Amino acid sequence: MKTMHKSIEITAPKDKVWAVLMEETYIKDWYKSFGQGITAETDWIEGHRVTFTDGSNNGITGIIAEKKPYEKLSFRFDGVVKNNVEDRESDMAKALNGSEETYSLSEENGNTWLSVTCDMPESDYDTMSAAWEVALQRISELAHAV
Repeated sequence: MKTMHKSIEITAPKDKVWAVLMEETYIKDWYKSFGQGITAETDWIEGHRVTFTDGSNNGITGIIAEKKPYEKLSFRFDGVVKNNVEDRESDMAKALNGSEETYSLSEENGNTWLSVTCDMPESDYDTMSAAWEVALQRISELAHAV
């Protein structure tokens, strides 16, 4: 596993950035940075399940480990999804078990710093790092429009 750290200063208050991270209309837009058809299935309640899948019904699943509105959102993964079936037993699933993805927000002078930390297989690092650059820029653009 390798951990990616990315951050961006967004010229918008953190309530607008939080809305972009949490509201379905915006999520569908910035998730396109990672590929077409990516969705999150969850109720966004801390401790509840979250599943991210692509247009081929493949993805990753886990729990919402922490949710502090306007401050922090963290996922802890424990499995993969293949053809819309959750798997926590395969080698790939076990390798991802315990990996995390965290969004942290802080506000200063009306601007918001959004930081993302994400554990991933080393083989995915370059691709995901580039996708996150695009995603963060899109999150910033959307926050300006909220």
